[in-house]
Amino acid sequence: MGALTRTVGINPLHRHQLIQQTTAEVERLAQRNTQATNRLRQIEAALDTVPRGDIQEAYTTVLDTQQRLFTMRGQLEKLQSDQRHLTRHLDLLRSTLEITNHAGYETTISEKEESAQSLLVRIIEAQERERLRLSQQMHDGPAQALTNLILQAEICGRLFDIDAERARAELANLKSAVAATFQVVKGLILNLRPMMLDDLGLVPTLRRYVDSFSDNSGVNTNLVTTGKERRLESHKEVTVFRLVQELLNNAVEYGNASNVQINLDIGESLVRVAVEDNGSGFELTDMLNSSDADRLGLATMRERVEMLGGQIHFDSSIGRGTKVGFELPIS
Repeated sequence: MGALTRTVGINPLHRHQLIQQTTAEVERLAQRNTQATNRLRQIEAALDTVPRGDIQEAYTTVLDTQQRLFTMRGQLEKLQSDQRHLTRHLDLLRSTLEITNHAGYETTISEKEESAQSLLVRIIEAQERERLRLSQQMHDGPAQALTNLILQAEICGRLFDIDAERARAELANLKSAVAATFQVVKGLILNLRPMMLDDLGLVPTLRRYVDSFSDNSGVNTNLVTTGKERRLESHKEVTVFRLVQELLNNAVEYGNASNVQINLDIGESLVRVAVEDNGSGFELTDMLNSSDADRLGLATMRERVEMLGGQIHFDSSIGRGTKVGFELPIS
């Protein structure tokens, strides 16, 4: 039983270290956000006497801090969720080892440790890639847009005392800019964690996401659902949604696809998904054996599906697009 305990309790310090560091960073950013917000309120109370450069710097500091806090909180939630999934996987591994040991089979503990550690490393790497992507989207989108909104609002306030007609025109522009920024933020929230997934389930959330993806990317994206539309286990709904999300992003970012077809079938005991694009494709054997597989997240996709007792298949070649199909057992 000692060897079994070592398998289940792999490097507990390493496993929890990232969560602890992220929690500490969230707390630090929350405190910094409070300080920056208080400073901004002081400036707003004496707006006429504060130099414009100081005003802009204060607003930028608040926006930057809130952006980082938003991103880190999202990552902390994802880390905690993945940790729970990993714990369930290790519990299953322990049960399997107990059965095989009882039956007299020999299990190489070091290989199990290496496999579980490799999975954890891949999960962390995937989280870091997602964190970087989200941070870039926040910086290029809402952060810059909000800075411009603040400056436009300041201009409007000063124009009212000089040229009321021009001020009204600027307010109309400001309103349009606010509406556009709001849509961008809604899109980021949908990418981070769709609230619809918890409230309405997988199929309605995928429909909305596919429509939004098609509008934003310009890629003709079609979703066809068959079988009985019903709620699945929460972690399996999340897994299916994330895999479809990653495959759509890959089709556009790496495959330059113009059309993507998604088929979702919910059966009695299996949920099956197929995602096919008309992108540039890749040489499958070379890709799966190279570092590019990590860049596209293919290895992580396979491990996530297999961890839940499912199967995933990749079919691609240069110039013929890519088709990915996977299935998960459901109750």
